[in-house]
Amino acid sequence: MPPLADFVASLEQIWDSKYLTNGGPFHQQLEEALCKHLGVEHISLFANGTLALMTALQALGISGEVITTPYSFVATTHALTWNGLQPVFADVDPVTLNLDPDRIEAAITPRTQAIMPVHCYGNPCDVERIEAIARKHGLKVIYDAAHAFGVRQDGKSILRYGDLSVLSFHATKVFNTLEGGAIVCRDAAMKQHIDRLKNFGIVDEVTVVAAGINGKMNEVSAAYGLLQLKGVEAAIARRGEVAARYRRLLADVPGIAWIPALGHEANFSYFPILVQDAYPLSRDGLYQKLRDAGIHARRYFFPLISELAMYSALPSAAPGNLPVASTVAQQVLCLPIYPALDERDVERIAAIVRSA
Repeated sequence: MPPLADFVASLEQIWDSKYLTNGGPFHQQLEEALCKHLGVEHISLFANGTLALMTALQALGISGEVITTPYSFVATTHALTWNGLQPVFADVDPVTLNLDPDRIEAAITPRTQAIMPVHCYGNPCDVERIEAIARKHGLKVIYDAAHAFGVRQDGKSILRYGDLSVLSFHATKVFNTLEGGAIVCRDAAMKQHIDRLKNFGIVDEVTVVAAGINGKMNEVSAAYGLLQLKGVEAAIARRGEVAARYRRLLADVPGIAWIPALGHEANFSYFPILVQDAYPLSRDGLYQKLRDAGIHARRYFFPLISELAMYSALPSAAPGNLPVASTVAQQVLCLPIYPALDERDVERIAAIVRSA
């Protein structure tokens, strides 16, 4: 978190300016700073990541079916439903836990208009294959990049792939604005279109060109984000140290696995482990053991989105269609990871995992 005195000073500037929202000075500064930091050309700030996802689908005029992952936070699929779109679930890769390109292609029908993959835990999707599939079938690609702030592959921001990428700046994320989100796009015309959609479709006092929504980020959130951005690289580095320590301490525990290094510049947004058959406790048994010790581990993602009542009747939601995702959802447990996590606490958490 930024120093309290700095945040108070920003609040005083906002108070003095009387500019609380509607693209004020802090909003404009944060968009510019994020473009520079992330290495992207255009970014549009939002009040939260869900509104950004919903608006991204509107901006591309998507209809019909959208292929997506069942292994994500519910906002991914909810954004489709709120746009009147049909989610089509495809299974995930057993190594990366991202959408399996082979399963994407098998799920395409004449009604498919887009693919919405998720860079799960900040690990990049197979972007080259997904782009090739999209070109072959004339589909749009919207990446849910809620976990992928600052992630690079081959020196290039992962946010530069697809037609649009959507970020979340929720308080739990690597970089946050208390609440917030953003859409990354490729050209100025699309950014203008998105900016209008997030402001009711308004062009000027007498002109409205689209049925937009109120998705704007306020000045307080933008000011907080500017302060957060100053320390985000140090925060990511510290997260990397925590992740490395977990790996050392848990390396020889039978039945405990994790996603291998995938050759990208990571942000260490999460530290998921997979509790497999060789471990003496079930995943839920270990979850409860950690909870009993006052440790807030998360079964993230469990249950699958496809298992929720509003989606379970979809043909693509059948467990037989999603064998990898169904298995992983029963195994995954995210251990605490954040910059202020003390080394002794990491050792205590690892000791509990090892003790079983």
